[in-house]
Amino acid sequence: MTAPDDLDSGLAAVAALADGVRRAAYRAVLAAGAGPVGRDEVAAALGVGRTLAAFHLDKLVDAGLLEVSYARRSGRTGPGAGRPAKLYRASAAEHAVSVPPRAYRTAAELLAESVERSGADAALFEVAREHGRRTSPGADVPDLLAAHGYAPAETPAGIELRNCPFHRLAEQFPPLICGMNLAMITGLLDGAGASARWRARMDAAPGRCCVVLSKNNGG
Repeated sequence: MTAPDDLDSGLAAVAALADGVRRAAYRAVLAAGAGPVGRDEVAAALGVGRTLAAFHLDKLVDAGLLEVSYARRSGRTGPGAGRPAKLYRASAAEHAVSVPPRAYRTAAELLAESVERSGADAALFEVAREHGRRTSPGADVPDLLAAHGYAPAETPAGIELRNCPFHRLAEQFPPLICGMNLAMITGLLDGAGASARWRARMDAAPGRCCVVLSKNNGG
């Protein structure tokens, strides 16, 4: 159930994203993946001034959506190296608003634990594959992944998924939820008719989804 304090923080986060420039700034930070970005990079991505970018980034920090760190981007240290740059990355905190309060996360945790205890992993993975096939007929793969909340980013090796839509559950039940995730993405590729070009595989790393997409040979 959403407690009053959680509701207030969730509403503050949602309100912070009501501004279009601020939403774009948040997306620019998300697009950077696990690495922090500076206000100059965000300003360039948005086509706005550095001061305006900094204003919106700091508002996102106040709302708990971004975190701040400081580092010298040049790598220089000691006297004359200049002041450390203020850098931004997505906060690990999650914000959800349900009015009236609902406890879907609790239900998901209970269901995941039940599946794990009963050894019904194979049934879950098959359902996840079928769900992926049903929801992706003929869709463009990057657009499809973005619509499912994966924040895809193309790399020389394929596609990296910079957000895990099931992050909290994956932390609690890694084999079960990561396996479900892989099955669903495989189903998405099947439904989009993209299995000949792309292959979903497990490659867990901090700050992103446990699944990556690799290009099939000749795809």
